[in-house]
Amino acid sequence: MKLIVGLGNPGKQYERTRHNIGFEVVDEVSRRFNIPLNQAKFKGVFGAGILNGEKVILLKPLTYMNLSGESIRPLMDYYDIPPEDLLVIYDDLDLPTGRIRLREKGGAGGHNGIKSTIAHVGTQEFKRIRVGISRPQNGMAVVDYVLGRFTPEEQAGMQEAAKKSAKACELWLNEPFLKVMNEFNQQS
Repeated sequence: MKLIVGLGNPGKQYERTRHNIGFEVVDEVSRRFNIPLNQAKFKGVFGAGILNGEKVILLKPLTYMNLSGESIRPLMDYYDIPPEDLLVIYDDLDLPTGRIRLREKGGAGGHNGIKSTIAHVGTQEFKRIRVGISRPQNGMAVVDYVLGRFTPEEQAGMQEAAKKSAKACELWLNEPFLKVMNEFNQQS
């Protein structure tokens, strides 16, 4: 069983913001593979399905970004999912907009959603898909930037990044993550 988590913030005011790209990727996986997010528990919304012969759970924590681990850990405990079967998708300021980068483990890199996940899961050893949103320009505050929406010029690239990320999730179900990582990191 695999757990795919997209990080973001709940509520209409945060929809389609840069910080919510993790939610958008999980929505893309949900649509693409007909796994509805129709259950509310563990401080999140989630859904389960079978994809390529593997049971998959999709989760969008509704705890707000900085408390994401409070949703992830209870679900992992309930379904007895080990950290090596966890994949977390989130925004990254240090990657160009629309670029994706897969990693098998690592630190939080200043991302509060990942800090919370590491603290609650108890390890840095879980898989990640980082989706680039670039850094703010012209002195804009990081908080305002990440909670802002993509420009029309950025939208097409972000839709493509969501599709690539969903494809990487699908391939991970049948391939070693290292192989998937090598394939997608070369594309980016």
